[in-house]
Amino acid sequence: MRLTKEMLERIIVDTVLVNLSLLAALALRFLAVFWLTANGTPDTTGVKLFAGMLRDSLLVYRNSALLLTGICLIIFYLSGFYTHGRTYRSRYKALIIFQAVSLSYLIFGFVSYFFDLTPHIPRMALGLGWLITLVLVGAARVAATLWAATIAVERRLRVGEFAEDKIKNVLVIGGAGYIGSILVRELLRKGYHVRLLDILLYGDAPIAELYRHPRFELIKGDFRHIDVVVRTMQGMDAVIHLGAIVGDPACAIDEELTLQINLAATRMIAQVAKGYEVGRFLFASTYSVYGANEQTVDERSALNPVSLYARTKIASEKVLLSMADARFSPVILRLATVYGMSHRPRFDLVVNLLTARAVAEKHIAIIEGDQWRSFVHVRDAADAFLLCLEASLDRVQGQIFNVGSNDHNYRIRQLGDLMKEAIPDIGITYQDRVEDRRNCRVRFDKIHRELNFQPRRTLMDGILEIKHAIETGEVTDYSDRRYNNYRFLAEGDELQFLKSTEPTPLVALLPREGMQPAPQPAG
Repeated sequence: MRLTKEMLERIIVDTVLVNLSLLAALALRFLAVFWLTANGTPDTTGVKLFAGMLRDSLLVYRNSALLLTGICLIIFYLSGFYTHGRTYRSRYKALIIFQAVSLSYLIFGFVSYFFDLTPHIPRMALGLGWLITLVLVGAARVAATLWAATIAVERRLRVGEFAEDKIKNVLVIGGAGYIGSILVRELLRKGYHVRLLDILLYGDAPIAELYRHPRFELIKGDFRHIDVVVRTMQGMDAVIHLGAIVGDPACAIDEELTLQINLAATRMIAQVAKGYEVGRFLFASTYSVYGANEQTVDERSALNPVSLYARTKIASEKVLLSMADARFSPVILRLATVYGMSHRPRFDLVVNLLTARAVAEKHIAIIEGDQWRSFVHVRDAADAFLLCLEASLDRVQGQIFNVGSNDHNYRIRQLGDLMKEAIPDIGITYQDRVEDRRNCRVRFDKIHRELNFQPRRTLMDGILEIKHAIETGEVTDYSDRRYNNYRFLAEGDELQFLKSTEPTPLVALLPREGMQPAPQPAG
């Protein structure tokens, strides 16, 4: 663990507190014993007694301070005081502090008495030292939390609105997933403090290597629960909400659960964020809201959802934009179909799946090849969130952005040509049945014009990434259900696990097909 300035400051403060506690304990014990012993003795005898006891107390401090301080700092470190361990950050923080201080004094007492460190620290002073250390160390944490909250409130009151240039602490909800596991790393690379809220349904492998990063926090929890969200929201400057059941097939498994996770929870999270005066709220939506459309569409086009997944995203967009004001700035990112390798791979996405099949089986089937799709690389999608986070507020406040590139509109049939170019020895068959009714070309001029967003990766880049991952064994079995959102929920116990927890009540209605887009500022 790299020693940071914040860690050093905390260590210095705890060193001072432990030594003050020991001095205070010895002083209280000295005064009590002196008062009882010297009561009624002649003045000269009292002076000599005072001097002797004072000398003994200082000698005890000299012999004990270094040992006690060292033991305390080691136990505090192991308890997560300086690394912000997950247990230390939990609701049981007070218990962790109690255990750490108590264990430190037990070890100190054992070493002091059984290794014959002379003079021994008096038992009365040992008990008082434990109590005073417990109070001071705990009070210091409470005071630091209150002070940080006070400063944050006064800063917002002084500025009068969201301080767009003061974003330091970012909450990423659902950040252990396909896009989030990349976005979190980019945020850390750029110097942000990142707090991740995720239930870790697919495991923690995508973000496990970040646990010891000094600016990374993980709160494992269900974002449908208001107590979890309230605890997680404190101290944040911005929210990036990626959490959802993603994909048309996965959402269709259990409609009520999809509504709870994709819609009701989004409203609750936004309300909590607004209550805590978190100024910028970035929401991951989808270009699937355009559904089946014969015309080229942009952010002002009518919406024509053909799936529950798309309808929950439209409803969430409306909820968020209706809450916008001078202090709360939602930003909607309608992502094209994402592709490419991630720390949490997915092989239920068309480019990734076709590539994996082409490499592993040397044959692919192209279904309804004349339909249009828009694509964006997973790393470019993460870059779009970063741009929206760092852009001036007047450019993104209350805005909707299609995320992709005009050059990345393809007919499904064209994917076969790209696969053949990258993997020449494959066979391709074409089938006419329709399994996915989405069909639209999307324009991405707005995000390029307003934020200068331009994807840096091509479909061929993504195809070659997947090809490399399969051929090198980075992905050993692309058909494993953990890489497929639908199969993961449909074939395992995870669906029942999600349904077993008490969710936020449903609070909104879904839109119907053929809805007009949510109102937004011009641009």
